[in-house]
Amino acid sequence: MPAFSKILIANRGEIAARVMRTAKNMGYRTVAVYSDADANAWHTLQADEAVRIGPAAVTQSYLNIDAIIAAAKTTGADAIHPGYGFLSENARFAQACADNGIVFVGPSAHAIELMGSKRQAKIAAQQHKVPTIPGYDGGDQSLETLKREAERIGTPLMIKASAGGGGRGMRLITDLNQLEAAIKSARSEAENAFGSGELILEKAILKPRHVEIQIFGDTHGNIVHLGERDCSIQRRHQKVVEEAPSPAVSPALRARMGASAVEVAKLVEYVGAGTVEFLLDDKGDYYFLEMNTRLQVEHPVTELVTGQDLVEWQLRVAAGEPLPLRQDQIELQGHAIEVRLYAEDPANQFLPQTGPVHLWHWEQLPGTRVDHGVQPGCDVSPFYDPMLAKMIVSASDRTTAIRKLDRLLEHTVLLGTKTNKHFLRRLITQPDFIAQGATTAFIEEHQAQLTQTDTTPFNTQALCAALWTQQRLSNLQNPQRVIPVTLQIEQKSVRLEVLYKGRDIEVRSVDATVTLQLQTHTPHRVTVSIDGIRRNAWYHIHGSQILLDTGNTTLSASVITHAAVARADSSGSGRITAPMDGNLVDVLVEPGQAVTKGTTLATLEAMKMEHPLKADMDGIVDQIQVKKGDQLKVRQLIMTLRTAS
Repeated sequence: MPAFSKILIANRGEIAARVMRTAKNMGYRTVAVYSDADANAWHTLQADEAVRIGPAAVTQSYLNIDAIIAAAKTTGADAIHPGYGFLSENARFAQACADNGIVFVGPSAHAIELMGSKRQAKIAAQQHKVPTIPGYDGGDQSLETLKREAERIGTPLMIKASAGGGGRGMRLITDLNQLEAAIKSARSEAENAFGSGELILEKAILKPRHVEIQIFGDTHGNIVHLGERDCSIQRRHQKVVEEAPSPAVSPALRARMGASAVEVAKLVEYVGAGTVEFLLDDKGDYYFLEMNTRLQVEHPVTELVTGQDLVEWQLRVAAGEPLPLRQDQIELQGHAIEVRLYAEDPANQFLPQTGPVHLWHWEQLPGTRVDHGVQPGCDVSPFYDPMLAKMIVSASDRTTAIRKLDRLLEHTVLLGTKTNKHFLRRLITQPDFIAQGATTAFIEEHQAQLTQTDTTPFNTQALCAALWTQQRLSNLQNPQRVIPVTLQIEQKSVRLEVLYKGRDIEVRSVDATVTLQLQTHTPHRVTVSIDGIRRNAWYHIHGSQILLDTGNTTLSASVITHAAVARADSSGSGRITAPMDGNLVDVLVEPGQAVTKGTTLATLEAMKMEHPLKADMDGIVDQIQVKKGDQLKVRQLIMTLRTAS
């Protein structure tokens, strides 16, 4: 039996911290690894030891096999848990662990190599009569062959990276004229994310449900499944909401899908945690999609409905123990839902966000769980995935779980960078979601409603002004004088007047007035009374910026009372700037070239995704300030456009 006592977690963020939690509970010592960008990250503080493995770029740190193996040897770690993402599905990494006498907490290199390739996995599934989607999964990857096969399959067509997942290297084609550009883009993104540009083509099944089966195998030949998770709600082919069990799966269908998943696992004598993913159509027919040879981001919902710790299962299996339960001993109870809290701007095409975390808080109640990798004082980096935390709840039924999750989100506060918190609240309270009708097209169908930008309520603006004057003018010489406060909120300037009348604070604008009282006032939390109703809010003041979260509204405002208002680049300015820190992977135009509004001018890679940068006006490319391969800072000027003479 392979014994081990110290586990190195070859990952970062919330999954590294989550693995450490179980490892320590089982008595193991833990080792974290970190890049320069993560020197003071949350996961490094949770481990017994931490080792630097390289610069911020993933290829030089979290994908650097030699550096990770060296870190294990230096610290005496005799096992490595890969988490998910990065090297978790890298057969060469699993083999390197074995070659160095280190236990790899996962399946064999052979299983990873076969099932980690969508193309090879699909071929294997077809050979064992597991239903698959029609398409092309051949070894000839030439552009000519892919174009010919795409014409044979027809549209709608899905291009997929054979390696990896998470939506990278995936493109939906509805017009074959888009094919060549989409293949180039998908291949580039896949090579950057996974080191392989191999692609497969599939007939796109529109509006299916995405249902996956959690499987587990041990070294004694036992393989079981632990029910399903519904991961239908996605954006950019990345999961946003996951729940167990699926509202669309009956006990009979669960048994059939579970049996198919176990059959797929048996193909490679699978050991450890894995997930077999299916698409489920409205007729109840399911199709094998892929197998993930690792723990999934959404594994907590399975843990909550089965009462099992899947990381503990992983560690026990890696140590040579048999599975803790037989198939007939596994039962599902209640309902669990997980949402992913991202640093992103849903109103701006879910653009990833970077920046500091000034305040991080959530309400801790029974049946709620938050897996996270952030802390106040850390920075959201442009180098890694923008997921900040997983917000998870369980209850006896789905309706109660939704209600609890909405409350958890309302009372979750992250100040410093934009998040998708309010998008998530709108999503889980949308009638179609509540009615169990969500498919993979859900976000696209409801995007306008889900991503709307709400007008900041006047009461929230007034509270900002009151907090600012309290912070800056604690020793008022004349409490009765009117104090002007001008707030910059997004692109709008809001002029207010604040007047102190004893305990009352009157705030007025040109067309509104409100009177409030600050009942309690601590450095980051305030209880405010407005119109006789007391509410709590969280805030942070940093320089001229005030950040506020009332539960229903999150506000970032700059106080510009005594400053000239700088004109922001407006739509049609012709100044093309970087929306975030990232690597410029392509420049598609030249000086003097005529372009129309919406033309893609360049491509920026950030947070493991490619982002097209488009012209905001018709005109001529004037000057290009950067070159392909440059590492850009947020708002750095890339190029300018001028109007045609």
